[in-house]
Amino acid sequence: MTNDSKRRMTRREFIRDATVATVGGSLLLGSQAPVFAELSEDATVTRSEVVLIRDLGVLDGEGEARHEVVREMLDAAVSRLTGEDDARNGWRRLIRPDDVVGIKTNAWTPIGTTAAVEQSLRTRVLEAGVSEENVGIGDRDILGDPVFDRATALINARPMRTHHWSGVGSLIKNYIMFVDDPYNYHEDACARLGEIWTYPAVAGKTRLNVLVMFTPQFHTAGAHGFSPRHVKKYHGLIAGFDPVAVDTVGVQIIRGMRREHFDEDRPMSPSPGHITVAGEKYGLGNADPQQIDLIKLGYDENSYC
Repeated sequence: MTNDSKRRMTRREFIRDATVATVGGSLLLGSQAPVFAELSEDATVTRSEVVLIRDLGVLDGEGEARHEVVREMLDAAVSRLTGEDDARNGWRRLIRPDDVVGIKTNAWTPIGTTAAVEQSLRTRVLEAGVSEENVGIGDRDILGDPVFDRATALINARPMRTHHWSGVGSLIKNYIMFVDDPYNYHEDACARLGEIWTYPAVAGKTRLNVLVMFTPQFHTAGAHGFSPRHVKKYHGLIAGFDPVAVDTVGVQIIRGMRREHFDEDRPMSPSPGHITVAGEKYGLGNADPQQIDLIKLGYDENSYC
């Protein structure tokens, strides 16, 4: 199938062509359980749905993300996660008109969340009925931001990449800017990152997690290291209500890229153990691969998962 025909694939076709595999999972945030949780047969373990959606048409000839394709991908993911055929109804299940919404982005210059993702999320939040003055987008400037200070809902969106201190730059790690001393969370491969999710500014507020996998970096050397030869076009987004589960799928993909590139199973250094700790110690999810239902939408060649 050509890139253009892929780009024209409708959200309904994405949903129709979905495949499901069990690859990882977690307990969902308690405040979202009525909408987002699916109990297993013994009613003691909450399974997590994670949507991986890929579209070869999401990047233009310059490698920039196309806004209209990103919106289609996000709509397809939200439709699948909420069970709503109409994506607009799905977004309305996530966001209420009286919410104050902070979209936590990631502004690392070499590989950022992208304006296409940020503005697509903002558009859908506004269409859900939230007023413009109650929607904010921020990263390093969120402390003291009037929208984030008042936020009742957060959307967590960032790219996946390998990271010098934490193994990977993850959704769990993306909230480090909610504290004024992020350097104090670097010890032990950033094992305490999950603690930030229990603080009042964050706890129970995250409505959606989006891991951007358009061009992830699968290997790095040194703090803040960017290595263009270790960046791969993947054309994907991973979305879910459980950040641990989404991060777990992202790590699986990064490891697959590393195996392919290095022709061996070369471990990341440090290991991204903060993701497992976030689930086991802080109750944010369960990284057990048997508890994640991965729904794959769209292009599926060389997905590494």
